[in-house]
Amino acid sequence: MDGIGNTMQKKAAELERMAEVLVTGEQLRLRLHESKVIKDRRHHLRTYPNCFVGKELIDWLIEHKEASDRDTAIKIMQKLLDQSIVHHVCDEHKEFKDMKLLYRFRKDDGTFPLDNEAKVFMRGQRIYEKLMNTENNLLQTREEEGGSFERALVASEFLDWLLQEGEMATREEAEQLGRRLLEHGIIQHVTNKHHFMDGELLYQFRMNFRRRRRLMELLSERSRTIHESQDSPFCLRKQNSEGGNTSFLSVSPTKEIKVVSAVRRSSMSSSCGSSGYYSSSPTLSSSPPVLCNPKSVLKRQVSPEELQTPGAPYIKKTFTIVGDAVGWGFVVRGSKPCHIQAVDPSGPAAAAGMKVSQFVVSVNGLNVLSLDYRTVSSLILTGPRTVVMEIMEGVEC
Repeated sequence: MDGIGNTMQKKAAELERMAEVLVTGEQLRLRLHESKVIKDRRHHLRTYPNCFVGKELIDWLIEHKEASDRDTAIKIMQKLLDQSIVHHVCDEHKEFKDMKLLYRFRKDDGTFPLDNEAKVFMRGQRIYEKLMNTENNLLQTREEEGGSFERALVASEFLDWLLQEGEMATREEAEQLGRRLLEHGIIQHVTNKHHFMDGELLYQFRMNFRRRRRLMELLSERSRTIHESQDSPFCLRKQNSEGGNTSFLSVSPTKEIKVVSAVRRSSMSSSCGSSGYYSSSPTLSSSPPVLCNPKSVLKRQVSPEELQTPGAPYIKKTFTIVGDAVGWGFVVRGSKPCHIQAVDPSGPAAAAGMKVSQFVVSVNGLNVLSLDYRTVSSLILTGPRTVVMEIMEGVEC
């Protein structure tokens, strides 16, 4: 068969699942530090640095809607304990208990087992963040075999960059690193036909380290498939092999299906076809209908004049949304004014406070009340990574 072969693909899928656990655990650790759940604590006249109380963490998970009940929260933490992400401070308990026991992330006390697989993922994450945070022209829209691919890099340029940044000492070592990143599911060839090699072939990051993981995903062996499958509300994929426009897909199994425009630039998922990332367009797809956005979420359409009438039951809010590696995480739809049709619960927009049924007033200071969703989508897609949006929200929302 073409590509890296079934065996290597299965291995990459297994390694990718392991990486998801590592990334999810690290995101939780950072959130708990920020929330002061992790802190130095005293017990029996001894101070235990950077730890948390099991019972308090279960409370926190439920409060932050990461778990629906205490049993589920315990299962989530047990998964992290089984994977050596967290442990009891004295290693006296192999089960995570909903009690006043002290636990700690192994990364906070230097006991995390850094095997070769974990080292590759941590290296990949560091390189990914470095590429995203520095000014460079490596990741851009490029063409190969008649297709256009967003955020693609040329293998030879990537190796040049690794050497310039001091990531590797020799070009041969840099190429070996590229091969390990591909074998671990972190990068892939844009059409999945080639292993990593020095040259003009294009590759993309398949793993989005910045995507906000839901802890519930840890409890499902098919967590990535469920979250980013072709039926996912927030999966972007090509609609045909001719490189036609793509759409932001959203599913409601009980409602009629329609196609809407995308405000998410790309997505990566092993289950969204074999080619990983694909570019998106603010225009509607011309391909045959697929499972997509349901009919409008609005109970009724309103006019710009109604929104701006003094005393009207609407309040104005301003959101500053910093796009991540795959976009901003919402869909606009409608016309004069546009409204928010869908929000990715794990995306930047949701984190900023955006909700469905809100009306879009302005984008980066430009009033858009009289524009349709295609124009608004284009403004966002072609604008800066940081989007400032004013919206109007019904007081009953």
